[in-house]
Amino acid sequence: MDTAHLDVFAWRNLPPQDEWPDLRFTLPELQYPDHLNCGVELLDRHVAEGRGERVAVIGPNVRWTYAELLDKANRIARVLAEGMGVVPGSRVLLRGFNSPMMVACWFAVMKAGAIAVATMPMLRARELRVIIDKAQVNACLCDQDIAAELDEAVPGHASLRGRVAYWNRGDRSGLEGQMERKDGTFANCPTAATDTCVIAFTSGTTGGPKGTMHFHRDIMVAADLIPKYLVKPVPDDIFCGSPPLAFTFGLGGLVIFPFKVGAAVVLIEKPSPEALLKAIQDQKATVCFTAPTAYRAMLPLLSKYDIKSLRVCVSAGEHLPRSTWEAFHKATGIKIIDGIGATEMLHIFIASDGDEIRPGATGKVLPGYEARIVDENMQDVPDGTVGRLAVRGPTGCRYLADRRQSVYVKQGWNLTGDAYVRDADGYYWYQARADDMIVSAGYNISGPEVEEALMEHDAVRECAVVAAPDEERGTIVKAYVVLKDGAQVDAKTLQDFVKAQIAPYKYPRKIEFLEALPRTESGKLQRFKLRQPPA
Repeated sequence: MDTAHLDVFAWRNLPPQDEWPDLRFTLPELQYPDHLNCGVELLDRHVAEGRGERVAVIGPNVRWTYAELLDKANRIARVLAEGMGVVPGSRVLLRGFNSPMMVACWFAVMKAGAIAVATMPMLRARELRVIIDKAQVNACLCDQDIAAELDEAVPGHASLRGRVAYWNRGDRSGLEGQMERKDGTFANCPTAATDTCVIAFTSGTTGGPKGTMHFHRDIMVAADLIPKYLVKPVPDDIFCGSPPLAFTFGLGGLVIFPFKVGAAVVLIEKPSPEALLKAIQDQKATVCFTAPTAYRAMLPLLSKYDIKSLRVCVSAGEHLPRSTWEAFHKATGIKIIDGIGATEMLHIFIASDGDEIRPGATGKVLPGYEARIVDENMQDVPDGTVGRLAVRGPTGCRYLADRRQSVYVKQGWNLTGDAYVRDADGYYWYQARADDMIVSAGYNISGPEVEEALMEHDAVRECAVVAAPDEERGTIVKAYVVLKDGAQVDAKTLQDFVKAQIAPYKYPRKIEFLEALPRTESGKLQRFKLRQPPA
């Protein structure tokens, strides 16, 4: 076992080797040394190479250079190591909004050789307790503004006594006060490339969260592939977006990718469509990462903001409807990059950019990865046939002590739980989550296809389609619809509209109107809640 970890909890809780995915490092840029620290590569390197005065992070009344961010991260690393007993391999829970301090804390954990367990800001105490217990968290860094739930979760965990520090506290006992008493240098931990540095918990769209374990090498895989082959950033770019840093989509888009090239990032603590557009306008942001629902919500607001600086938009987290893509392109001239990633895979592995984009398709497999469409027996299905998406490459699923590992990984391939079709040109077309394919009276119906038809109606803001039990047909298509402000339309009108857009047998036989759809904090739709029978 080659590791710099003194606390070997992570090593002991990796899945059995025979349940790992088949990891492949086929590209020259993926040949890594045995010892690698992603924090050093993404932060210290820029200062060492003379780029310390470049702007790194921008927040409310905050504008830190790379040198200033490094100084903050070093001081926090000293607080962890000297004041909180954190050693290489310790798990450090991070709890905060997207902010410069949250980024500094993440880098401090990397540099100390510890493991970041970032959590969504809106999690409640009972949810935090599950994560603390499962990851056996050794220390916590938290924004004082959301301290209440953590304060309720910590009692009963003797290992955390005296090992919780809060920033934004406003006194010398807070994290900033402790940082002032520390030196701004730090001896970085010489971690192995295969030391775990992140335990990211899934967002709970299908039930209980799973901890996914990622190595320093995995972080650098994302840094070396996605910027080069998809986003193509330059040092003068300014990134922005709405996904929380606890969501690997946000960690990549707002930390890994900008810091790979020495660019800057604008961090929005409580991002709404208006706040995101204002940040793009005020900071002249050039690259945006957010979810499909946010792009659609921004459409009616675009005329109020100057976003001409924007050149790249990336969407992930759930399927990007073609109608949203086309409306945003018409309004801005920007071709949104739609990608599929997974917390288990760390980030995007299928997407296309520029003229390679086909609206409605997710895209092609990124260099370094392979994908197949398979049946229940892991046999390839012909192009044009719906099947399960299987993928492998330089990253892959490693659950923290979870029996579901053998469900996600089969014969060395990661099964993402998505139903896809591949066409003859190698483009992958999303159909549904595998458990969202609706079989009604013998017909296979894609829920997202029905959703896209509904979204074409002028009165519909958003919608979700699921299977509902039916004695005669087994299941039927049921739609949950949120109307635009002031819009009025009845169920029959929407049903007739869908029949005119797609094959009539696919129309929603039941429609229920809601004020809002259930979503996770990262913006993913929780269809399983819609499938639950009413209490």
